[in-house]
Amino acid sequence: MKNRPFGERIRFALCGVKEAWQRENSFRTQGVVAILVVVGLLALRIPLTWSAIVILAAALVLAMELTNAALEAMIDRLHPERHADIRAAKDMAAGSVFLASIAAVVVGLLMLFSLYSIW
Repeated sequence: MKNRPFGERIRFALCGVKEAWQRENSFRTQGVVAILVVVGLLALRIPLTWSAIVILAAALVLAMELTNAALEAMIDRLHPERHADIRAAKDMAAGSVFLASIAAVVVGLLMLFSLYSIW
């Protein structure tokens, strides 16, 4: 399915986001948080540079969650039995979401400290 038309590739990507939204509670939770963050940025009229950084951090968390969900779905389909290496692979994928989430929180805190002299 390589080299498909651009519109078709966009549809595939949107189907993947929809699938994650339907299947993954974590993705829904993080998606709602990302929407609330964007609303907060708009309501507080945060400078564009900070807004861009915060939105990129939120998008990174969502992208890592999509990757984690895809990896887990594939692993569960190909190797449904319990195995130490499978557990390790799934834990590592979850760890990537965790690290991206920590980074997003740090970005948000740095923004608040910078803009509101909380430091």
